[in-house]
Amino acid sequence: MNLVTPSILITDDDRDFRETLHEVFAPRGFRTLLAEDGEQALKVLEVETVHLMLLDMHMPRLTGLDTIRRVHVRFGHMPWILMSARLDDDLRSEAEQEEACSVLPKPFSFVELTSAVKRALQRTYGWQPKE
Repeated sequence: MNLVTPSILITDDDRDFRETLHEVFAPRGFRTLLAEDGEQALKVLEVETVHLMLLDMHMPRLTGLDTIRRVHVRFGHMPWILMSARLDDDLRSEAEQEEACSVLPKPFSFVELTSAVKRALQRTYGWQPKE
């Protein structure tokens, strides 16, 4: 698949954090979609094409892992990255069992995040960023 403009669904209950990630990715040529929780993310997926999901683990209503499990059932496999301020070995293991592309502990650098996003898109779609 040749991705001209990859779309990223950013799901986090912290509005400022969502907006910050939008400001990181939009100027780099990514189409960003924002959701405040897992249920809203599922609604976005019903109407939008999404190439990669960034999910916070700890959100109201549905955790990041609960959300991705529902995504897999309803929409099939999709690349995703889990972000968590309370990351431990059990959570990392659960995310890996659900085939997370990356698991990032918060806080992380934007270089770490953008590198993880590029790797996930390259592995999944063969995408290469424009120079």
